[in-house]
Amino acid sequence: MQHYDVAIAGGGMIGLTLALSLSGHGLSVAVIDKTSADLSWCTPDIGNVNDATVSDERPASTRVSAINIASERLFTHLGVWQNIAASRACVYQKMDVREKDSFAHIHFANQEVQQEHLGHIVENERIRASLWQRLEQCHDVALLISDDLKKIELGGRTNILQLGNDDLITCRLLVGADGAQSKIRKVANFPCTFWDYEQQAIVATVRTEQPHSNTARQVFTPSGPIAFLPLWQPHLSSIVWSQDNHKAEQLLQLSQSDFAKQLAVEFDMQLGVCELLSVPKAFPLKMQYVRQWVDEGVVVIGDAAHTIHPLAGQGANLGLLDAAALAETIIELHQQQLDFGARKQLRQFERWRKTEASKLVAVMEGFKRLFSGEDPAKKLVRGLGMSLTNALPMAKNNIMKQALGVSGELPKSAAKMR
Repeated sequence: MQHYDVAIAGGGMIGLTLALSLSGHGLSVAVIDKTSADLSWCTPDIGNVNDATVSDERPASTRVSAINIASERLFTHLGVWQNIAASRACVYQKMDVREKDSFAHIHFANQEVQQEHLGHIVENERIRASLWQRLEQCHDVALLISDDLKKIELGGRTNILQLGNDDLITCRLLVGADGAQSKIRKVANFPCTFWDYEQQAIVATVRTEQPHSNTARQVFTPSGPIAFLPLWQPHLSSIVWSQDNHKAEQLLQLSQSDFAKQLAVEFDMQLGVCELLSVPKAFPLKMQYVRQWVDEGVVVIGDAAHTIHPLAGQGANLGLLDAAALAETIIELHQQQLDFGARKQLRQFERWRKTEASKLVAVMEGFKRLFSGEDPAKKLVRGLGMSLTNALPMAKNNIMKQALGVSGELPKSAAKMR
């Protein structure tokens, strides 16, 4: 029976970021996931950035993340950003947000907040592979492949986990980074606030007639927002089309050419004619906010603790900062020879990140409700509000700084580098 100081259930980008953040600080760490990363997204030699390319012949992944400046700083601190951004990561300097059939419009640019850019659009598999590859070089981190956690016994000071192959491991602290349907959260019996948006997010890759010009675009329609996220080729974009359930089902029944035509029309032909390059996939949209994140020997982070509407693309960044903040807390407690698995020691982390998550959940829910429907009064309020915000530099800057992760209480590894 192998013992670890910290065991992380979930080997996605959030769990791997936590593991890499903990490495090198005198702690033994295990990451448990069903599958290893596909390292063909990276190169065998992680240090040779010039060779760290992914062939353009590989189809674009439909699962991408808008990595903001705070997350970029975190990945730079961990030594993986060069590998992540070496190819197929698209930098964007502008964001354009408007409402269909309305004068409501707001435009953001990097110069307004004295930044080189606003973020990067990166395929999730690229991020996961870069983190996994680096972790394979960490002697204090074990990457365990298990199709399931057969048994989880939370025992206060020692937790016992039975893996899919019946191996047993123990740990002082068990971290649930295992997604929105978190098994760890359910076993810990953490209470959760939940509601169904009764929408689906349709994702796909498209080629557009006009170049995206390194601009992230979003149009609000009565039945949900459409986002065009720029990819590494000038005419390539990843779309996230959030639609009411009945509308989403209708769209998914269309032929690829009809879907592309409908998409271009709903997007006000901003980028001209669209060509669909992948089969559209849909994911149900739900909001979850866990009211308790920690207990003795157990904690949840990322989607296991909160899921938000994708209209601002902040879900991944919120989870990455959870991982950085938890690592910072554990390392400080360990250095002070305090019990990093004790609930009372983890309460400060819980208050810190719950505050940040609740603010974002509230803002996203407000936007979702404000931009739903075609009520003329609401439409006028939306138009006036966006136009006024667009004309007020201070108001725009505050919104941008929140989105970029350059304001608020940040983990040290994601704060501005000196």
